[in-house]
Amino acid sequence: MIDSTGSVVWQRGYAGTGRPRSRLSAEGTLWVAYPKQAGRVLEGVLPDGSTDRAVAPESEAGEEVSAFVLLDDGFCVAWAGASRILRVSQDEQPAFPRPRVARYTWEGNCVWSTPIVLGAVSHPGVVGMGVDTGWEVRPLRPWVPEEVGVDHWEPLLVSGDRVAASFTDARGGLGRTFFLDLTDGAIVAATSPAPTGRKAIAGPGEFLIGSQGYGEFTTGRYDRDGRETARWASHGAMLVDGGGAICGPELENRLPSKSRFRRLAPDNRLVDGPLLTGYDTSYPAMDREGTAVFWRDGKLLAVDTDMASDELFAMDDSRNIMGRTLLLGDGRVVVSLDSEVLVFHSPLGPLAEGPWPCGDANLLGNPVLG
Repeated sequence: MIDSTGSVVWQRGYAGTGRPRSRLSAEGTLWVAYPKQAGRVLEGVLPDGSTDRAVAPESEAGEEVSAFVLLDDGFCVAWAGASRILRVSQDEQPAFPRPRVARYTWEGNCVWSTPIVLGAVSHPGVVGMGVDTGWEVRPLRPWVPEEVGVDHWEPLLVSGDRVAASFTDARGGLGRTFFLDLTDGAIVAATSPAPTGRKAIAGPGEFLIGSQGYGEFTTGRYDRDGRETARWASHGAMLVDGGGAICGPELENRLPSKSRFRRLAPDNRLVDGPLLTGYDTSYPAMDREGTAVFWRDGKLLAVDTDMASDELFAMDDSRNIMGRTLLLGDGRVVVSLDSEVLVFHSPLGPLAEGPWPCGDANLLGNPVLG
């Protein structure tokens, strides 16, 4: 825990790979997932650094809490195979458990658990050559992944009565998002296999699912029935304001950059914003006036609703490990770069109250909208 001056108030260490993110409850309890003995534990840490309580949901050999979200009455967890260091069953043989999504009470009692079957995956952009193709480059035939994990970006989202859980082929980068009913865990729908990308909550029961790689650079919007209602030829770290408007910096995987700040307008249209130099980008935040702020190419940039860009700060910095951008009180902007946290004073207002990011700066994992 770090105070507003940058001083460390307290710190604790945990075993494990560190893949699951921590989640902060509205009451100020920080929940951390980590392996303990033969199981997996969700531990609540109070603001003073002491342990509130620990919850140990029933788990199978070789699986770990790969992502989790705090609900009003408990947890929603995406389970998948643990890291190779931890993935050993009781007979010391490698374990490849089937991924699943489960809901639990605050006491760790299982409300429902739904197995996830990724199935065979393929994409026209995934090509290969060999004897079976006459040594011509052709799209690969569909294959069943040997190892399935959660998606790297926003793997578990909950909005309204829907869960969006994204799983991928751990080696090939193709994945699917499964839409589940929050009440009983039933799978409502699933996307077709595609390269994975950034995701966001677009409204109650609605989600943005991005795809990038193998020739894909798109974002689709899905309703509560899992139907695609819009698709844009753009992909990036998108924000959704209180009126449902979608905008954000594109994250095109090329240099020199051709990315822009974009608005995803109705009827699948794109509204061009300023060109973006550089490559690595922090996840943006938005204030209540609709101004987005993020770190890119050594600069703290702000883009307003008229698509006008303002450079709030700049320095010679090539660090490429970036986290989120937070808006605190009094116009303070917080950005994490590598192992450092930077705090800036700015003219921005408080965080926007929209579906994404949400109240409390998304520290609970996502909004749970009624």
